[in-house]
Amino acid sequence: MATMGAHYDISRFGSERPSFSPRQADLLLVMGTIAKKMGPVLKQVYIQMAEPRWVVAVGACASSGGIFDTYSVLQGIDRIIPVDVYVPGCPPRPEQILEGLMQVQHLAQNESLRRRNDEQYQELMASYNIQ
Repeated sequence: MATMGAHYDISRFGSERPSFSPRQADLLLVMGTIAKKMGPVLKQVYIQMAEPRWVVAVGACASSGGIFDTYSVLQGIDRIIPVDVYVPGCPPRPEQILEGLMQVQHLAQNESLRRRNDEQYQELMASYNIQ
């Protein structure tokens, strides 16, 4: 919430309009603890997103399950969807979230227009059972 405030001003990066529909979004920020029951739902949201799409795992819980090493907690979202940027911290500082967004911008700027049609990218999607 502090990242969207006036002091850090996320709107400088073109992110002032959060979209709550996966069909209108190209960036998925996954925050907090993800239960294993939420795994298929998260994967469905990722599939519904428009190409090109990027995923940012924010915090220790989304990246590795955090301190919750139980049967019901997913130990990192990279087990069900590919992650482009990891933002460390528990919880991460607003500066770290802005750095993660700048890394996504760098990825988008340097990505080839045809990378998503590349054989290596198709193999990555197949490894996650995403068509």
